[in-house]
Amino acid sequence: MDRILKIGIIGCGGIANGKHMPSLKAIPNVEMVAFCDIIPEKAQKAAKEFGTPDAKVYTDYKELLKDESIEVVHVLTPNKEHADITVDALYAGKHVMCEKPMAKTAADARRMVEAAEATGKKLTIGYQHRQKVSAQFAKEYIETDALGEIYYANCYAVRRRGTPNWGVFLNEEEQGGGPIIDIATHSLDLTLYLMNNYEPAIVLGKTHKKLEHPEAGNIWGDNGVSDTPLEEAACAFIQMKNGATIMLETSWALNTAEPIAEGSCVLCGSKAGLSLKNDKLVINKVELNKLTQTNVDTSAGGVAFYDGAAASPQLTEAVNWINCILNDTDPVVLPRQALVVSEILEAIYTSSQTGKPVYFE
Repeated sequence: MDRILKIGIIGCGGIANGKHMPSLKAIPNVEMVAFCDIIPEKAQKAAKEFGTPDAKVYTDYKELLKDESIEVVHVLTPNKEHADITVDALYAGKHVMCEKPMAKTAADARRMVEAAEATGKKLTIGYQHRQKVSAQFAKEYIETDALGEIYYANCYAVRRRGTPNWGVFLNEEEQGGGPIIDIATHSLDLTLYLMNNYEPAIVLGKTHKKLEHPEAGNIWGDNGVSDTPLEEAACAFIQMKNGATIMLETSWALNTAEPIAEGSCVLCGSKAGLSLKNDKLVINKVELNKLTQTNVDTSAGGVAFYDGAAASPQLTEAVNWINCILNDTDPVVLPRQALVVSEILEAIYTSSQTGKPVYFE
């Protein structure tokens, strides 16, 4: 297509520099023409590295939204700011990619959904683990009914010692939580997506903060890890309205010898099962009365001197997002799907605080 999408970046911190801006820069139909950050030097640096020669720099996102030439906005701020900026951007006539989690609270996430539906603008959330080659293969495989009814699942995002200690990660007011809202959100999103089940009935959860020295062995050092009030680990039981159950495990810091990367899950169906852990996809079933396991190679290898490396999920996410705007199709991550993720995560925190299950209508 000859059409060029002009994009504004709101929030020029780590996730913008590490994921969104490099991916958008690689797409021919895209120009990043405006950058906003409350720290002007960050916006200036981003504009110089990723923007057009005449890219504008702002410290007030509302000024950026006044530019009618901008069709798309990426909201890459701390969680607390996601909802207000996204809602304002949608009503300003922009399509919005908001980084995960959708919002700090479920109520804020609901406002975002309502704004998208009221304005008719596209809204998506940055759950790039759906876009992995292994996840897409798993989705297609499941849609053939190869697993049958999926009634039991585990989702994981377990670090041994990996508490982020930069930016506002340890700020409860800005972020809303620890590993539940930071990394378990990816695994839960992927699990619900693969199950195609977005109707929770009951959530029972418990957070933990027990380690005597949580900073010991932390891959990013201390720098506040010892003092943060946020949870180090959590687990939850989720029952869906159709009776399916999901067990969730997550941690930033835990005395476990078996860390499991975010975006990992196990699905058990009436015909077969599937494991997607640490990006290794394994299918298990019974064939000719024997238990079998199949390791699925999702690379494109088999040719000499070619390693079969697939596009990164963050680049795939960006390409799919831009294409859905250019072609006027639905984004891969729908707003109401992301809302359910936020509702379940919030229910885990509420259950832990009250000691009681949370029931959904």
